[in-house]
Amino acid sequence: MSGPVNFEKSPTPMQDAGNAGHAPAGDDVDKDYAFPPPGIVTHETTISPVETGEWATPHAPERPVRSPRERTDVPRGVPDHVGNRPPSYPPHPLSRPSVRDGDEFAAFTPVVRLDGARVGQITVRAASVSGDSHNWEGTCRQDAMTVARIGPPETEMLLLAVADGVGSASYSHIGSYHATRQAAVFLDQEAESIYSALCARNRADLSGIASTAIARAIEHLRAEWKTLADRAGRPYLDQDYATTLHVLLVPTNARIRERVLFSVGDGGLFVLREGRWAQWNRSEDATVLETRTEALPHAYSSVKATLLATKPGDVLLLGTDGITNPLAQKDQAFADHLAHAWGRPETPSLSDFLWQAQTRAKSYDDDRTVICVWEDEA
Repeated sequence: MSGPVNFEKSPTPMQDAGNAGHAPAGDDVDKDYAFPPPGIVTHETTISPVETGEWATPHAPERPVRSPRERTDVPRGVPDHVGNRPPSYPPHPLSRPSVRDGDEFAAFTPVVRLDGARVGQITVRAASVSGDSHNWEGTCRQDAMTVARIGPPETEMLLLAVADGVGSASYSHIGSYHATRQAAVFLDQEAESIYSALCARNRADLSGIASTAIARAIEHLRAEWKTLADRAGRPYLDQDYATTLHVLLVPTNARIRERVLFSVGDGGLFVLREGRWAQWNRSEDATVLETRTEALPHAYSSVKATLLATKPGDVLLLGTDGITNPLAQKDQAFADHLAHAWGRPETPSLSDFLWQAQTRAKSYDDDRTVICVWEDEA
């Protein structure tokens, strides 16, 4: 979080930002030759159920394979925007932290992280991008995310986690990065208990299990962070590593329709159903934008559990407030744009998803991390 999302600095407006051409539809773009932009950390895992029977002999391709010199890629240009004008900030980093600044973690944090997976009938796309304000200031991305499988095969779940480092905290980028990973490690140790409670829709048990697992993860991280602080000759303070955390668990067994979200702080979960977004971890007064939020490490006892049942065709969106705030505040143009992009029958490629996730809207300049989940319809 870089501060109140409705505050925007006003450098000299970019005359042509956001107006670059878009890739044409249809055969003008050969998706077989689509590559993500250079410098992006990408990873995608595909896991298919074991199939029986004989493999079919593949048919020869109906069209010749083009050589690299014959590629027809058309650059997408800068990310799209909603509203009459694009934000005044440039859509790319103007600088970045230096190793000489003394914070190697910040210096080595990429501006963009891209991930994805295919497990059974479930497809995941995930992107974490530096916000416009961080691009302008040349500071590092404070958001983080994790996509992982946890639990034994019979109770396996996809773990999808996002974290938003508090903007005023000196090392929140470290806090968010480690919080998503350690949460995965300690929730994996409780995976069978979580699965049983999830199938029974026992919210109280789920909340208790999650609170214990997150508390253990924070205890482990505090010890590590204190050691690092001691080596650097500075005091350890919890607030230096402050971050929110949201963890969505999705069983890979298609017969299990229940999902659970564990949350500390702002951000959260939306569901796209029949072309409309609905917020599932909605606060009591969703019309009020709260600029203060609970955060780890100190709020580890405030883990909230939200249960939901989905049906094939739903699209789940887990995100930090860089993307959930414009959805929660009913920015209709922004919501419609993403509903159109992610509500189609086909799942976007990794590079397409990244470009769509970077859709810009004025007054929303924070880091943006979003994980979307699609499930094949029966």
